[in-house]
Amino acid sequence: MLYEPEHPRPESESATPVRMLSRLAEQSVRCAPAVCGAVATIADSGPDSRVTATHPDLAPLASVQLACGDGPIPTALDVGAPVDSEDLLTEDRWPGYRALALESGVRACVTLPFRRSGIEVTLSLYSFRPGPLDEAARSVIGILGEEITARLARDRRYHAALAEVEQLETALRSRPVIDQASGIVMHVLGCGAEDAFGVLRSLSQRANRKLSEVAEGVVRTKGRGLEDELAALHPSA
Repeated sequence: MLYEPEHPRPESESATPVRMLSRLAEQSVRCAPAVCGAVATIADSGPDSRVTATHPDLAPLASVQLACGDGPIPTALDVGAPVDSEDLLTEDRWPGYRALALESGVRACVTLPFRRSGIEVTLSLYSFRPGPLDEAARSVIGILGEEITARLARDRRYHAALAEVEQLETALRSRPVIDQASGIVMHVLGCGAEDAFGVLRSLSQRANRKLSEVAEGVVRTKGRGLEDELAALHPSA
């Protein structure tokens, strides 16, 4: 788990998921005078979660919940709605979280869940005094949480698209050498294009190397020294 300190970061890091979570937590505290601190978490349908807090003493409140699966954060994610406790001193839920929160001086809390495209974000607000915090949750803070979650989802789609484009560009760059290697295999084995490609793919799998790397080797040697290996992979040759 990570506590995100409140000091300036280089501009190049300003749009990272952790930095966006930090902004969500920090701005939420500014928007709600009754709130003494906030913790934001993000998970993308995987086992790992990231945590940012406006104060280092609050980060363990999220860590204990995510570790044991019990507390306002897991509950809010399960029900898909804000979960609050107006006074943890009289609360009978979440014994582990409750004890740690009271030890930290927290008396009231509310957790807001946000979901978008597989990304799960939570924002937990804390107060040193008992009393409802759900009004703060329904204010501009809720809108801010939705916007941050939507931006995280957009960023993930953008990076996924970039990765797909890179894969396509790599495939296009490697296609000519694969075609050349297929031609060499066809000549050596006297087989068709489909069988030649199958032989190259078998070579790739056996060597645990990329198909393009295997093809480059075949082109570089023009198939010399590979006749027996190629024939073994294409017995009908």
